[in-house]
Amino acid sequence: MRIVSVLAAGGLALGAAAACGEAPDDNGAGGDAADKYTACMVTDVGGIDDKSFNTSAWAGLEAAKAENDNIDIKYVASKAEADYEPNLTQYVNQDCDFILAVGGLMGEATSKIAKANPDQQFGIVDAKLPESNVFPMQFDTAQAGYLAGYLAAGMTTTGKVGTYGGMKIGPVTIFMDGFVDGVAQYNKVKGKSVQVLGWNKETQNGSFTNDFVKQDEGKKVSDTLVAQGADIIMPVAGGAGLGTTAAAQASGGRYSVIWVDVDGCESTPNCPALLTTVVKNIKDAVKDAVVTAAKGDKLAHDPGYLGTLANNGVSLAPYHEFDSKVPAELKAEIDKLKADISSGAITVTSASQPK
Repeated sequence: MRIVSVLAAGGLALGAAAACGEAPDDNGAGGDAADKYTACMVTDVGGIDDKSFNTSAWAGLEAAKAENDNIDIKYVASKAEADYEPNLTQYVNQDCDFILAVGGLMGEATSKIAKANPDQQFGIVDAKLPESNVFPMQFDTAQAGYLAGYLAAGMTTTGKVGTYGGMKIGPVTIFMDGFVDGVAQYNKVKGKSVQVLGWNKETQNGSFTNDFVKQDEGKKVSDTLVAQGADIIMPVAGGAGLGTTAAAQASGGRYSVIWVDVDGCESTPNCPALLTTVVKNIKDAVKDAVVTAAKGDKLAHDPGYLGTLANNGVSLAPYHEFDSKVPAELKAEIDKLKADISSGAITVTSASQPK
């Protein structure tokens, strides 16, 4: 499902294009031509270089600009949660045509500013807010996480794999739920007993860094999981997870990592340690929304955009340097699981799935 397929009369009409001035600490990519359609992005605390969802969202704006050179783009990086409201507000005041909030952590602030500015078009990644002027872009990453869990269970040599999150929020735990269920599926069909460390789907409790930035915190959590026997780790912690990828690469093959959000072999320096990535296709979702809105079309709050395996909104990245190490039989089983999930023959569930 492309975003253009969810346009509906009930969506919010976009206002005429206007220029927006430079924001404090923004990237300087914006211009000042009065006829430009301005798309302005506010990162969450992970920052633009998180090699994860903020990086991917900015890539979406860059892709929109590449497709339509009348689109002007810029971003401002939030240093703390207290920055969300003022950063969103400054872009309202600068008459940005489309204001993108990146990440579920920005939900409350975005809802407040959107309610106060009903004629302003917003977009948000990883949330659906009540306000009809906020276009939601959500992703059923439990589906791709399921494939990653099955892969990890098939590749472990210790019989233990691990996962941890940045914060205990839905856009994070949905990955972990899918991962756990994928391992369980492998155990069921293979008669194995691979154990998942770091997350209990039933109790919804597990290991967290409580941060999306500090790499030492990510390393600390994954070091604990490795000490407990895990030889494959999936961090769902934004930039904090880079502490795990770097340590895995330095470990000389003792353990490997499954990255999330954007293909880690394209975004991190640690490809040799990465088995694969649970991809959330934020880039295309953002690009399509902005390009559509810049044409003057309406963005429908309902149903919004939901990325799935079936529409390539979520996926499992190539195995890259591990390609020759993943058995052909395991690859085929994962391809079959993808097809079965896409067709509805297998249903993947998570308490955090988008509603």
